[in-house]
Amino acid sequence: MIISCNDINKSFGINNILSNISFNINEKDRVALVGVNGAGKSTLFKIIIGQISKDSGEINIPKNTKIGYFSQTLNLNEENTIFDELLTIFSHIIDMEFKLRELEEKMSVLKDDELNLVMKEYDKISTYLSENNSFDYNSRIKGVLKGLGFLEDDFYKQIKFLSGGQKTRVALGKILLEEPDLLLLDEPTNHLDIKSISWLENFLKSYSKALFIISHDRYFLNKIVNKVIELENTKATIYNGNYSDYSQKKHIAREIMLKHYINQQKEIKKQEEVIKKLRSYNREKSIKRAESREKLLEKMEKIEKPDNLPAQMHLTLSPKKESGNDVLTVENLSKSFNFNLFNNISFDIKKGEKVALIGANGIGKTTLIKMIMDKLPIDNGSIKLGSNVVIGYYDQEQQNLNMDKTIFDEISDTYPNLKNEEIRNALAIFVFTGDDVFKKISTLSGGEKGRVALAKIMLSNANFLILDEPTNHLDMVSKEILEDALKNYTGTCIYISHDRFFINNTATKVIELTKNKMNVYLGNYDYYLEKSAQTENITENIQPKEVSNNKMDWKAQKEAQAEARKKQNIIKKLEEKIEDIENKIKLADEQLTLEEVYTNPYKSREIFEEKTKLEEELTSLYEEWENLV
Repeated sequence: MIISCNDINKSFGINNILSNISFNINEKDRVALVGVNGAGKSTLFKIIIGQISKDSGEINIPKNTKIGYFSQTLNLNEENTIFDELLTIFSHIIDMEFKLRELEEKMSVLKDDELNLVMKEYDKISTYLSENNSFDYNSRIKGVLKGLGFLEDDFYKQIKFLSGGQKTRVALGKILLEEPDLLLLDEPTNHLDIKSISWLENFLKSYSKALFIISHDRYFLNKIVNKVIELENTKATIYNGNYSDYSQKKHIAREIMLKHYINQQKEIKKQEEVIKKLRSYNREKSIKRAESREKLLEKMEKIEKPDNLPAQMHLTLSPKKESGNDVLTVENLSKSFNFNLFNNISFDIKKGEKVALIGANGIGKTTLIKMIMDKLPIDNGSIKLGSNVVIGYYDQEQQNLNMDKTIFDEISDTYPNLKNEEIRNALAIFVFTGDDVFKKISTLSGGEKGRVALAKIMLSNANFLILDEPTNHLDMVSKEILEDALKNYTGTCIYISHDRFFINNTATKVIELTKNKMNVYLGNYDYYLEKSAQTENITENIQPKEVSNNKMDWKAQKEAQAEARKKQNIIKKLEEKIEDIENKIKLADEQLTLEEVYTNPYKSREIFEEKTKLEEELTSLYEEWENLV
């Protein structure tokens, strides 16, 4: 066991953050810590390393256990170069090497017993260095720096001249090279491009000690962890498996908890009505019985209402105005600044496609998006929008929301012709229901604001969405809602994202922008990895070989697109069937509550049997649908 936490409690003022948190982490465990923003994840990390105090509880860590902590708060000597800063990790090794040189000099002049003593000390130090692989630290530093996206020319830059993101990568490199017994990583994939994240995954998969990770990168967690600890409503729940296993088990557990909550609320309401009735009799016995019931009600352990999770969506989102089949055509496009950014790139986007634009940081993705939106001039080539194409732009940093308005007013003021029911239906898709729609936008989380902004775009005339890092700053629930919304959107979309789980769940095409080349893959992120791997024997730290867009088999591409459209039609019909059966089941449930039905055994049995058949059919349709999406 590396660490044991027992009944950890922490409050800030009147706000209770952590309640009776208990868990163990063993050697070689790979654990994710998840929860909505503000759930207390970073607070728990800081309690473990002693940066802040706990209110009560115990943390047991075996003696001599080395804990390493990476966060967005940096502790770097800014006068050092990047290489020298990482070299400080091996200062004890360097001291030993210096000691060996001193001993070598002594051995050249000493004799007999004195020489034997020095030789024994020399052997002892040499054996330690050899057994701990301590002679290759220079190459290890270079490997880590290259993996994190630094060029050799960067190694000897002073840290004070680096950007914030570069400094964060240096700090991450330091903690990885320290190789502690328990490695705490708080959002380690921030400021990393896809190539660097892939390298970090491989590094951590081969890490021989325990990992404890906070991350919103679900694809990353799927590759790394074998246990998930979720913080929700100040409590901790432990799930075995990776992120996808957790997500599935979480939905099931939530449904069970919701049923228990609803049943308890019904029981509480019933007891309150009985108490009210007993008190109305105004007799001594009835009042005593009422008081007895009140005491039992007070002692009842109340079940907290589970947080909202995205429900499966069966509603198709359609733009008000349809575009033509050819949405965007880019031919022989070139762009230069003080340097050549890209040359002669060509691709097209068809109606209904969801396109992920990927590539290293600084490769030109945002520049390309700005050129499509006519915000930057074209040097050479052409960009053509198809007929009836209307662009809707979504920028997580510039949402153009009025902080003083409610969610409902923000939508209704923007689209005054929409009926109240239409607004409510649209907001329900993004999990704003009931009185939630009257919350002020200023009180919303970053993820909730993002969902309102996306709802605004999808209610507009836009039929071609351009999204710049849409999952940035979103919690995991908001990401799942955004994914469902895009998958059920019949318009067209191109987006820049480093979120591979999001790309995998939504993209029908991946466009990879590399230096002077454009590579097109007709599938999601896993398909991109598979197909690019077939073109080159991939070794660690090497990107998949690019396939030139100009050499693509266009006939095969068209056939694949036709097959994809056929598949989407099948999915659409299945979703319509599912919705129809769900409505029939709902009707059957309503009929079973009618007095003329539940008092008639024959009629109630007939409806119940019909409902059972419908539920079996629904299960079968869900399985068929899940195999296709």
